[in-house]
Amino acid sequence: MAEAWIIDACRTPRGIGKVGKGALTDIHPQRLGATVLKALAERNDLNTADVEDVIWGTSSQRGKQGGDLGRMSALDAGYDVRSSAMTLDRFCGSGITSVNIAAANIMSGMEDLVVAGGAEMMSLHGQGGSNASPFMDNGNTHLREMHPQPHQGVCADAIATLENIPREALDALALVSQQRADHAIKNGHFDKSLVPVYHDDGTLALDKEEFPRPQTTLEGLGNLKASFGAIADFELDEEGTTFRKLVLQRYPDLKINHVHHAGNSSGVVDGAAALLLASPEYAKAHGMKPRARVVAMANMGDSPTLMLNAPVPAARKVLQKANMKLEDIDLIEINEAFAVVTEKFIRDLDLDRDIVNVNGGAMALGHPIGATGSILIGTMVDELERRDKQFGLITMCAAGGMAPAIIIERMQ
Repeated sequence: MAEAWIIDACRTPRGIGKVGKGALTDIHPQRLGATVLKALAERNDLNTADVEDVIWGTSSQRGKQGGDLGRMSALDAGYDVRSSAMTLDRFCGSGITSVNIAAANIMSGMEDLVVAGGAEMMSLHGQGGSNASPFMDNGNTHLREMHPQPHQGVCADAIATLENIPREALDALALVSQQRADHAIKNGHFDKSLVPVYHDDGTLALDKEEFPRPQTTLEGLGNLKASFGAIADFELDEEGTTFRKLVLQRYPDLKINHVHHAGNSSGVVDGAAALLLASPEYAKAHGMKPRARVVAMANMGDSPTLMLNAPVPAARKVLQKANMKLEDIDLIEINEAFAVVTEKFIRDLDLDRDIVNVNGGAMALGHPIGATGSILIGTMVDELERRDKQFGLITMCAAGGMAPAIIIERMQ
């Protein structure tokens, strides 16, 4: 099978995803996507007519983010009209999935040059006029009886309770995330990939991370009120269904200890990211120097009721596909959707904490859902180069109880 090479990666800074507070909230999502797509083309002197597809991840495809955001962003970026595009939704896993599909298309020999990435304007969520159900089953009572799917924050608290992981451990992890992100920012670890975002009038909108809170302390985290107790008991329909009751359908004796809050959960932000992938033949013919190659990819499902537990089996599966062991992996990125996701991942796989999320994660930097996976892969490419390391594994949980994963190898 042919190889898929990663030629380049770039991303926007992440802006606070709240209208009136974030620097990107008045930017159209197509413009945000166009920012990284245009940057990829310019940085690599790309003939966009050769781009056979743009594979884009966006989880909330409604309102301004509807209508194949990948295609519209590519057109907005000035790509040749012959460069087609699609937009997909694997919830939080969309940004890894877009890269995995791009790599698979190249490795199959069907395509030679593909752009993959994603964008999410979290500040738009709830503004699209959608009547979607608050359940992941979209109001399908038959599916709800088969697989009750609660709110993700309630799932995080349920997992922490089932695993006996105390809030103190989660807050300690959140503090490390802030400290590592602050160190990375101050030392320019993200500079190679960061692309500034401009308003349509040419004025700068944002050129640095907006969400991190380097002043965070363990005491401050400890004083924050748990966020998901009230949400767990909010009545969602006339039958009195609550998220807590959905969990109890599968775990009837569980007394959920609510331990997650704004400080140890992922931040609500806006952002976009993109990667350029090519076949070895195309890269060599056009003088492109590869930065990494895709070693293996995997997808995994797990309990929809707990929702967040698939990264561990996904990591094991992708290692098996690569015929590798954990000891072969130099660095790991696991999305910090909630602190318990990363903490459980580290504990279950008995990982060295010094190789996991070395530049901080979503608790400090934020989680623009459809873009995050692509951001993490780009961050991994940069960090493998910076540390002169070889292999990186990236995975993340996704709603519905899923997780995509990918292993990449730095190329010298």
